[in-house]
Amino acid sequence: MRPAHLLVALFVGAGVPLAGQPSHAQEANGATALTVAVVKPVERQWAETVPASGWLKPWHEAIVASEIGGLRITEVLADVGSVVSKGQPLVKLAQESTLAELRQQEASVETAKADLAEAKANAERARKVQGSGALSDEKVNEYLIGEQTAAASLASAEAVLEGQRIKLDQTTITAVDDGLITSRSAQLGAVVSSGTELFRLVRQQRVEWQAEVSARYLRSMKEGLVAAIDGPGGQRIEGKVRLIGPTVNTDTGRAIIYVTLPTDDNPPSGLYATGHIELQTTQALTVPETALLFRDGLNYVFTVNEESRVKRVRVETGRRNAGEVEILSGIDVSASVVKSGGAFLSDNALVKVEGEAQ
Repeated sequence: MRPAHLLVALFVGAGVPLAGQPSHAQEANGATALTVAVVKPVERQWAETVPASGWLKPWHEAIVASEIGGLRITEVLADVGSVVSKGQPLVKLAQESTLAELRQQEASVETAKADLAEAKANAERARKVQGSGALSDEKVNEYLIGEQTAAASLASAEAVLEGQRIKLDQTTITAVDDGLITSRSAQLGAVVSSGTELFRLVRQQRVEWQAEVSARYLRSMKEGLVAAIDGPGGQRIEGKVRLIGPTVNTDTGRAIIYVTLPTDDNPPSGLYATGHIELQTTQALTVPETALLFRDGLNYVFTVNEESRVKRVRVETGRRNAGEVEILSGIDVSASVVKSGGAFLSDNALVKVEGEAQ
């Protein structure tokens, strides 16, 4: 064998690549790093939002109290958590003494009616003989005045009787409005006094969000704006601005916005909730949140060029909604953005775009 041929054979046996033939390392450098899916940024109409947080409180709270005193509770017909209707009986008081006073006053009315009948008869006779000399003028006036006095006495007795009937009605204490009972202090057998609180209820079961917002947004606030809160279990609850607080807290620099919530989705009052208030609709350039890569406190996305190589691009983000994020700067609508998996990519890496031909 010639010396030159012998040298080539030795190199090949040793695994040394010959000039002009690609090595395994070179093949690896040209290999596809990852198969990726790409998306185009989408222009959407999104509402500009104001962050807010605050307590869920009753829209109006009503107090059910006794209007009469000195009577014993004989029945308690509702409890905490009961949903009641306006006029529904909640508590009954002992009626014995009230009924006795009512019957006594009914008798007084009958007596007053008899006195009036007698006075009318006397006055009628006096009118017939007036001026004839059969009765003196003094006596005639006495009969006429007696008639008026008896009529007034009857009216007074009837008014007292009506008061006794009202007092009897007040021995049954009813709900002042539709609502949900949140507090009960009525105890069976207790003797109540006038004005004693027995129940407290949320009127019409309406709970509202008293949302605190920064004072700098007050000029943009108006009644009827849509507000959304993150309810229990991540449930989204939408409401509308009912009232804008007229003052700003000097300690926090925040104002209260009263938001009416729908009664069918009302969460329990007493919770602290966060959410936002939607001001106006503006255009937003968005990509999926999965496309974002967060490194060193900055946000990046990977874009794919015509040569199927990726480039890491820093972006500024804005609003987020339903898995989408607004891109304020860094890319435009023509970019091809890697949808997910950016953590496994490096700058200028060669990729295969999902859906492209082999």
